[in-house]
Amino acid sequence: MNREINRAELSAPAREFAVQLSPTRRGARLARLLTTAHLGDWGLPTEAAAHIVAELAANAAAHGRVPGRDFRLSLTVSDGSRLRIELTDTRGDRLPVPDSPGPYAESGRGLLIVEALADRWGVVEGPVPRKTVWAELDLVP
Repeated sequence: MNREINRAELSAPAREFAVQLSPTRRGARLARLLTTAHLGDWGLPTEAAAHIVAELAANAAAHGRVPGRDFRLSLTVSDGSRLRIELTDTRGDRLPVPDSPGPYAESGRGLLIVEALADRWGVVEGPVPRKTVWAELDLVP
């Protein structure tokens, strides 16, 4: 049976997931686990996305934390060809900047990992007091 597909079906996101989480190490870990679970349920590869979410969520917990305010994880698959990961926190005054840590530094490589794994990434400021750090992965059939 042939079925006609209208333009709205082609342009609408195929999958969406969003959740508010506490800006703690536990919240960051849960963000990674939820990402793996949802992408697995959707039949999508999970490894790169899980690493990206782990780094961005750890940054949200460490640098974007405001007591009593959660961070938001959002996953969106657009047209079946791109996964967009967004983490929004309430510290718009602290924008992420990739660091160049020394060879023996124990931290400071998170955004370098995101940059290496993502096809694109960036930061959207606002609305005040928030910022959203996003990363996109092209999905290859």
